Amino acid sequence: MTTLTTSGIRRRRDIGGQAAKLIAYGLVALLAVWLAANFIKAPATFTTVFLDGLRMGSLYALIALGYTMVYGIIQLINFAHGDLFMLGTIFSGTFIAWAFSVAGSTVGEFGTETAPPVGLGIGIVILALICVMVFCGGINFLIERLAYRRLRSAPKLAPLITAVGMSFVLQFIGLKWNGSGQKGWVPVLPRTSIEIGDVVIKLNTLIILGMMLPLLVGLTYLVTKTRQGKAMRATAEDQDAARLMGIDVNRTISFTFILGGALAGVAGLMYHQMIATTSYNLGFRLGLIAFTAAVLGGIGNLSGAVLGGVLIGLISELNAGLPYGFGMRWGQSVVFIILILLMVFKPEGLLGKPTTEKV
Repeated sequence: MTTLTTSGIRRRRDIGGQAAKLIAYGLVALLAVWLAANFIKAPATFTTVFLDGLRMGSLYALIALGYTMVYGIIQLINFAHGDLFMLGTIFSGTFIAWAFSVAGSTVGEFGTETAPPVGLGIGIVILALICVMVFCGGINFLIERLAYRRLRSAPKLAPLITAVGMSFVLQFIGLKWNGSGQKGWVPVLPRTSIEIGDVVIKLNTLIILGMMLPLLVGLTYLVTKTRQGKAMRATAEDQDAARLMGIDVNRTISFTFILGGALAGVAGLMYHQMIATTSYNLGFRLGLIAFTAAVLGGIGNLSGAVLGGVLIGLISELNAGLPYGFGMRWGQSVVFIILILLMVFKPEGLLGKPTTEKV
């Protein structure tokens, strides 16, 4: 019978760790070679597709932030979050069409193909942004208050199943509101492009990035610098200790759900203006991608959610649009293969911290 000494076990672990690092470095080197080859082959196409990837990555990041904020504070994967985003897309389309009709114009209604006046359109989009944030934040508050609050001390499986149930409820609402088919809308933001040489930059990409960056900066400031942010971090660390320090834990958790819902609403408006279609089952696909982004960056880490969302957006668009790629039909497969490889070598995610359970 063969026995291993402590030094032998440690030596085997070191060899395994070094092998994992070599494999990881090799994969990174292959990725760098692939990017360089595509850039040399078609630099203008590479730049255009890269900007499109940033646009989609911003959308994924906003949805992923809702997942990671809720998980960070109560360790719950809120599977209803993707469907809340879906309701945000439908609300955005309905509100914008209604706002144009109130303004005495039929522009923006379903089936209209005339581009709206730029000034009126941007004003209505800003108003829709505020309203969709209130709408989605309010729904998320009600979900937390009516469905999740009573289950905080229950076994972890109970709130998880409840989250799946809430996902089906929101899908049913979306089905009745939007219909069973895909519904098209006329985008309000200008769909023109700016050409710099052979590089094509979509104007709505710049507008959407201009909307997203201040939101992310403001959210980071809120969580790290304000009194409410300190309460959120204290509640995430230890709810009982937070109560002893005078923090209203219920209010803090409700505020987190409202904030996550508002971000889902912003993402819904962005998607409505980018893709100009809505569907009742949209939340499943986009929600799964956003959840993957949160895990990729490190679930519970705000910066990780943003990084994961941007990386998935870039990977998907670069794979689909570059000369040397697998094509659009393999886009999601490539993303999940990369996620699996990352989970093998770095299970906590790119910016996550390793955790150990005390027994």
